[in-house]
Amino acid sequence: MKVAIIEDEVLAAERLAKMLTELAPDISISAKLTSVESSVVWLKENIVDLIFLDIQLTDGSSFSIFERIDIRTPVIFTTAHNQYAIKAFELNSISYLLKPIKKRELENSLQKYESIKSALSIDFDTLLATIEGDRTVYKKRFLIQVADKLKKIETEEIAYFFALEKSVFCRTAEKQTYPVDMSLDQLEKVIDPAMFYRINRKYIVNIGAISNMVMWSKRRIKIELIPSADNDADTIVSMERYSEFKKWLDQ
Repeated sequence: MKVAIIEDEVLAAERLAKMLTELAPDISISAKLTSVESSVVWLKENIVDLIFLDIQLTDGSSFSIFERIDIRTPVIFTTAHNQYAIKAFELNSISYLLKPIKKRELENSLQKYESIKSALSIDFDTLLATIEGDRTVYKKRFLIQVADKLKKIETEEIAYFFALEKSVFCRTAEKQTYPVDMSLDQLEKVIDPAMFYRINRKYIVNIGAISNMVMWSKRRIKIELIPSADNDADTIVSMERYSEFKKWLDQ
């Protein structure tokens, strides 16, 4: 049986290969692939009986492989924590292994493959739809009007949003400031909370823009930003957000 391992952690791939050859000496490891791109290239030209597929690779989700090429090879998924994916795999009767992979569970998955391989047919469209349905899609860019011109700004380029009087602005990493036609309350609902945090009534900051933090009082933190804010007194984490802010930083 020919097997391909798609796994970006070299030691994890080696450990899996070793366990496979110990459990089934007739298994041949045809490839160990570490990225979406290398997997697409290799799978276009090669066929195997079974694929072991890590969900998160260094260059993106491994599901994008199946958006780019048509593969009907049975798959055993490996994952560290993706519970949404696990639900989807169960619906589609696909085996999965939680990391670190245990030898007994790997053996059970191989036995399951052998018992149903003739009937395995993976509906990746349904699988992707199931997972995407549980994934919140955050705003990727803003269209800003400046005088009679329109400018596209990628969300990841924005260092922070801030309120000034009755208007809201964004400031980019390149120190450019633009008006935003949304309130800070509205922005909180559409930007990625893993990247941005509202520190007080006036500022939502990008974690990448934080250059320094100083304890301002027992339950207040003063933040220094890059580029600098117009008024440093405005970038103090409010007392009511102190604990949550520390948790956000420590994810």
